[in-house]
Amino acid sequence: MEKTAVNWYKCNIDLSFSSSLKREGSRMCIRNDGSEFVLAKTDWFALMSDVDVGEPVGLHTTLQWVSDLRFGNVDFTLDFKRVVDHVNSDVDDSSEVGCIISTCRRLLHNSFLNSHVEFNRRQVNEVAYELAQASPLNPNAHIIDDAPSCI
Repeated sequence: MEKTAVNWYKCNIDLSFSSSLKREGSRMCIRNDGSEFVLAKTDWFALMSDVDVGEPVGLHTTLQWVSDLRFGNVDFTLDFKRVVDHVNSDVDDSSEVGCIISTCRRLLHNSFLNSHVEFNRRQVNEVAYELAQASPLNPNAHIIDDAPSCI
């Protein structure tokens, strides 16, 4: 695992999907440059479709949350390589996923000028993964019924 640069943060992101609850969850954990825990959050969404749409929505939710907190120097890691590759490419895509990715790119450009979206295997992204697995058991999970608008 690469060490976070001085005065930077790392935000690990993971998602979980529950067909029985008809929800998907987004979990994020922010650590400072000393790998010390700073903040974590869990969100639930109404199940929209599949992982291919849910993962970009989770990234968008995290970017918006961290932007609202006014953290500027943050690298974001998630374990869904297709989303990372899509965010980091220059290809425009008019699909639903492409629209969400474009919204993520705008957030990155406007709020996180020097930040990156990186891929980490689940084992490295362990804190966010553990939050994702435990949160369905949390009766106080926060439910969000909307996704980023692509209109």
